[in-house]
Amino acid sequence: MKRIDLNCDMGESFGAWRMGDDAGIMPLITSANIACGYHAGDPGTIRKTVQLAVEHGVAIGAHPGFPDLQGFGRRAMKVTPQELYDMIVYQCGAVAAFAHAAGAKLHHVKCHGMLYNVSAMDEALSDAIARAVRDLDGGVKLYALSNSKMMDAGKRHGLETLGEVFADRSYQDDGTLTPRGTPGAMIEEEARSVEQALRMVEEGVVVSQSGKRVPVAAGTLCLHGDQPGAVAFARALRGAFESRGLTFARP
Repeated sequence: MKRIDLNCDMGESFGAWRMGDDAGIMPLITSANIACGYHAGDPGTIRKTVQLAVEHGVAIGAHPGFPDLQGFGRRAMKVTPQELYDMIVYQCGAVAAFAHAAGAKLHHVKCHGMLYNVSAMDEALSDAIARAVRDLDGGVKLYALSNSKMMDAGKRHGLETLGEVFADRSYQDDGTLTPRGTPGAMIEEEARSVEQALRMVEEGVVVSQSGKRVPVAAGTLCLHGDQPGAVAFARALRGAFESRGLTFARP
C-alpha cells in the first residue's frame, strides 16, 4: 500500500480572531504546519495547536512567514538572506519550544504564503531557509514546493526534503502555484481537488490552468486550513485515497 503524508496549515488564529477549524481537521491529517506568530498565530494558539497535534499523533511542523499580520503573510517583502535566516530560526524556535514542553519534537518546517512562493524561485533565500532548518535541533525535515530551488537547497544541506504538492491550489505551466487573488487560484470543488491529488500521487503530474501536464514529486500533500470546506475536503481525500489502496501516514 502506497503511503503519503497529508499536511495542513493550522494555528492561524490570534487574539480574538479565529481562522479555520483546527479541532475538526486535526484527526484527519498526518502533519500540521503551525503558524509561528509572524503572519498569524500567538503563543496561546501555538500551545493549543501543538497539544491538539500530540493528542492525535500528528507530526508537529513550524509554518514561518513574513512579519505581516495585516496582510496574512501574503505580501512581498524585501529581506536579505541573513535577515531571513534569523526570522526562520526565531519562528521555528517558538514552535519547537512548545513541542518540547508537550513532550514532543519539531518534525518539519514549511514556509508560508509569499515567503514560500518567493523563496521557491530564489536560490539565495532558499539557501538561507535550508541553513536555518539545518541549524535547528537535528533531524528536522523541510517541506518544499516540488521541483523548486528550495528543494535543491534542502538536499544540498543534507536535509530530508519532501516535495510538496497541493490538493486545493491550481498550478501554472512552470510548476508554481497560481497567485492568490487570481481567478481559479483556489480549488473549491471537492471532486476536482480529489482528482488533482490522485493524479499527482499516482501519475506524478499536475494539469496546469492552461492544460499542460507538469511533472511533480509528491512527497507530501497539502490542504489549506483556511479553506472554508477544509474538513469536508480532508474526508473526501481520505475516502478516495483509501478506495485506491493509498493511505496517509506521517513521514
